Amino acid sequence: MFKELQKINARPKPFEFYTAEDLWTDEHTSEQMLKYHLNEDVDLSSRRAEFIDRSVEWIASRFTVGPETKIADFGCGPGLYTTRLARRQAQVTGVDFSQRSIRYARDTALSEGLTINYVHQNYLDYTADERFDLVMMIFCDFCALNPEQRTTLLKLFFEVLKPGGSVLLDVHLLNAFDRREEAALYEKNQLDGFWSAGDYYGFLNTFKYETEKVVLDKYTIIEAGRTRTVYNWLQYFSPESLQKELTDCGFVVDGMYGDVAGSPFDPLADECAVVASKP
Repeated sequence: MFKELQKINARPKPFEFYTAEDLWTDEHTSEQMLKYHLNEDVDLSSRRAEFIDRSVEWIASRFTVGPETKIADFGCGPGLYTTRLARRQAQVTGVDFSQRSIRYARDTALSEGLTINYVHQNYLDYTADERFDLVMMIFCDFCALNPEQRTTLLKLFFEVLKPGGSVLLDVHLLNAFDRREEAALYEKNQLDGFWSAGDYYGFLNTFKYETEKVVLDKYTIIEAGRTRTVYNWLQYFSPESLQKELTDCGFVVDGMYGDVAGSPFDPLADECAVVASKP
């Protein structure tokens, strides 16, 4: 038991383990994530419906979205943005590795008579001959990736964009990192049954990595028949570090905003959004 507790409380190296796909593809947890996505009153898996509506209004205006506009939404989930943009006659592609979310998005498009191309795939492996006017990655998904994955993704964005096309993404800022604290918590049926339909015991270890500006929420879930660990990494950025990653991959930063609804940039805020273009 002592050795098991040591293992549970062990601090890994930054981004040493990557389990995001397990979180989104497990039968039970993917169902819980979809419920959070579709709950219009909370900001958990996605933002509130009111914010998404404002965000799409701003996106449509900022990027002159119309019938000829080709948009790709990486990490599209159940289609909260893709559906709204397709209603504006944009030509939309959504990419996500949650089969449950993609199924819901496809059903929504079918019920509304919308033509949306949904791709069930890890977006890090995405390839396409089509070229887009706008590539989006929203709800700080970019922060969950390690440096090598982020470089891979930005190079992919650059490749699939038309010349003059734009990328829109949002990130957590260092102000939020400064407020995070290390912790070790234990709870039966942690997060009200989020991790399993049956009884389980959940351990949460939060680690901060000051040099890298990374936080890890490490969940160890012990069920009767299995034990698993889920690593939820979050990279925090300064405006300068975010800009460097984009420019190193060939992008030109066109603007920094407070969020993906176009609010003014606030250096004291917890998040920001960036628009960058392919020359």
